[in-house]
Amino acid sequence: MFIFEFKRLFIVILGAILNAIALNLFLIKANVYASGFTGVAQLISSLLQDFVGIGITTGVILFILNIPVILLGWYKVGRGFTIYSLLSVLFTTIFLEIIPVRQLSPDILLNAVFGGVIGAVGIGLTLKWGASTGGMDIVAMVLSRLKDRPIGTYFFIMNATIIILAGLLYDWEKALYTIVTLYVSTRVIDAIHTRHEKLTAMIITTEAEELERAIHAKMVRGITTVPAKGAFTRQDKNMLIMVITRYELYDLEHVIKDVDPHAFTNIVQTTGIFGFFRRDD
Repeated sequence: MFIFEFKRLFIVILGAILNAIALNLFLIKANVYASGFTGVAQLISSLLQDFVGIGITTGVILFILNIPVILLGWYKVGRGFTIYSLLSVLFTTIFLEIIPVRQLSPDILLNAVFGGVIGAVGIGLTLKWGASTGGMDIVAMVLSRLKDRPIGTYFFIMNATIIILAGLLYDWEKALYTIVTLYVSTRVIDAIHTRHEKLTAMIITTEAEELERAIHAKMVRGITTVPAKGAFTRQDKNMLIMVITRYELYDLEHVIKDVDPHAFTNIVQTTGIFGFFRRDD
């Protein structure tokens, strides 16, 4: 258990380093903006510096923006997830202060692409190990547990606001390059973890009842269980079918490993659902 938590902490720190590198060495100097709260922090830092004359770094603003979100996650999501998310934000802030802000290349396209890729690797690894980089990820997880809300709409509104403000206040060309960064980031995160809001899990297991109890103890999701039979072994099994959000994928993977390490699980993208998404209590 200690080794696992150490690995998890190492991944969170590595993700924070990659996020800081993406911002300080590629995106900030090029005036290309990241997505979510990080992009908002970049924009606020630029506005304060250029229009008010107050120099507050992106890292400090990012940490301040995440304080109310971290508190929300603590009470609504869970302490383990929130603690690692807080550590991710904290280490990102520290590394943003340590790593010098400089421009490695004058080519804005290279900055947009490499900044997007490196930052997305950090975000993808952090999500894969059951934490987040704070901001909209925690808000999305809270909303997913309260109601089936269209989380992508919130991400879209926030990112669209960043792009429009950057275009109006600075340069439309650079604002459009922000779209390149967002697209590259999405593709890389999709490859490492998943950007799909909802996923369908189909679990073939011989421990259906125990697995059902373990899943229901961890998350509020309905499960449909159907009988199945192994084609080669002719062994009687069950298939558990359930729809989850991407933020619950880490918990589901570990519940399955704990209860039935030999279970076969297929995770597929869910483009839409009808009817009840959560379990009725």
